[in-house]
Amino acid sequence: MPRRLFIFDAPDRFVPGSIGEPGNRTFFLQVRKGEAVVSVALEKAQVAVLADRLADLLKTIDRGPDAEAAPMPRDDSPLDEPLQDLFRVGPMALAWDPATDKVIIEAQPMSEDGDYVETADDDADGPDLVRVRIERGQAREFVRRAEALMAAGRPTCPFCGEVLEPTGHFCAQTKAHLN
Repeated sequence: MPRRLFIFDAPDRFVPGSIGEPGNRTFFLQVRKGEAVVSVALEKAQVAVLADRLADLLKTIDRGPDAEAAPMPRDDSPLDEPLQDLFRVGPMALAWDPATDKVIIEAQPMSEDGDYVETADDDADGPDLVRVRIERGQAREFVRRAEALMAAGRPTCPFCGEVLEPTGHFCAQTKAHLN
């Protein structure tokens, strides 16, 4: 099957989201430009790491002379329907292009070795790729939304920090079963 490239420069929307109940959610990255919508599935930890790395990148590049970035309106809308994932994300890459002052996020499907494969865009062989180039303000909004998404999960035990299951939790700190 030939390689598929999905490249979005200045998309209308680039957001993390989930469907399902806490503890049983499926996480997605979704990008939209005009009528084109692409969704990829990924793990909750991948969303958290991407948001964390994006926040670190923004702290670094915001120290420069061009630190002003247009704020983006909050986007708390649900993911666009129909929600069909293109692939399950494996390796991702994050970069900043100083020439365009854009943040670049790339996602490739899961592979057996889990390594990111650098391939020229015109190469017919290689993994599928979703590439998104976004403004700093859009990156900040992505981080904000991802942090809210992570906080909306299951609560944690105030004593040991482990996730509280709906059926309760045995706390190692208190040596007791908590509900």
